[in-house]
Amino acid sequence: MRLNYPVVFPLNQISFVGEDDSQYFCQLYGRRFNVLSQTYPLPADEEEVRRSELYHKILQFLFDGKSYVGPMKEVLTPREGKERCRILDLGTGGGFWYADASSTLSDRVPIYVSLTENRAIDLADEFPTAEVIGVDLAPLQPREVPENCTFELCDLDQFFLPYPSEHFDVIHARFMHTGISNYPRFLNEIARMLRPGGLVILVEPDPEPIADGKTATELARSGQPSGMRGWFTLWEAYAQCLRDKGIDVKVPAQLPTLLTNTRAFDKIVTQEGNIPIGFWPKDPVALTIGQLAWMNYDIMLPALKPLFLSAGMKDWEAKKLIEEAHQDLYYPLVRPSTRLHIVHAIKKATSL
Repeated sequence: MRLNYPVVFPLNQISFVGEDDSQYFCQLYGRRFNVLSQTYPLPADEEEVRRSELYHKILQFLFDGKSYVGPMKEVLTPREGKERCRILDLGTGGGFWYADASSTLSDRVPIYVSLTENRAIDLADEFPTAEVIGVDLAPLQPREVPENCTFELCDLDQFFLPYPSEHFDVIHARFMHTGISNYPRFLNEIARMLRPGGLVILVEPDPEPIADGKTATELARSGQPSGMRGWFTLWEAYAQCLRDKGIDVKVPAQLPTLLTNTRAFDKIVTQEGNIPIGFWPKDPVALTIGQLAWMNYDIMLPALKPLFLSAGMKDWEAKKLIEEAHQDLYYPLVRPSTRLHIVHAIKKATSL
């Protein structure tokens, strides 16, 4: 049963997330979107929840069955006389939400969520002595969650995030950069909220497509055709739409530099995850990842249509763009892949 809990909403207005959560959503070109952010480009509906679950499974394969990288266990080891460890999961992903009345901050909405793919719940189960807070843009249908897991609604693309300084032991941000207009400022806020010795984990997909191991930039420099003209054209259009929204599409590849520039972190570790797309890998694990990635993009391509239409593209142009990319996805002449940028670091004992 879904209960109505009072929550404190922006502008100090008391609101509720109950049976009718329509105030948190809007319809745009036939898809449902959140109302908190006009920057984030993707829908907030059941199809997008399914897609986020697929990507979560991909990452669990990359992370050897875990939901994270880095020295999480060491950072979250309970210490006698110390406060309870806290994890903040930013952009926690699709889930089923209901309101909780525990908020005291005027610009965030506390909620609970349950979804088998939700990484915050995974962390709450793995670290039962830690407090886990997941933050996202949209409330969906509720289910049971661990007692140490709380979820909140908040637009993270703002100058000051509504969380205390040096309050969290771990801050995790995944697939966030397409909703953040000033990513360096976002990292500075993460540094502020993280305690000295705390762990930050960042995971961002590179929007540049890859064919036979060569990026679009490398293929353009060599004059070599991609073999997936429709696929490459769509992702260039997507990147241009992000740039028009004020998003820096180079952020994923620059994560180590951006973290260094905060002057707040050391022990910066960078990894790249090369994700096959489709059924061409021979290795069984890579093949499974490729199949999941294929399903992810099969769902994602039509989800981009509202973005293209909002950018001024005509309906027939958007339809043709997506259909040709789908053709390349279904019948590839080359081996498509994509790249993930994964970085974790420790906050310095004294930040400059």
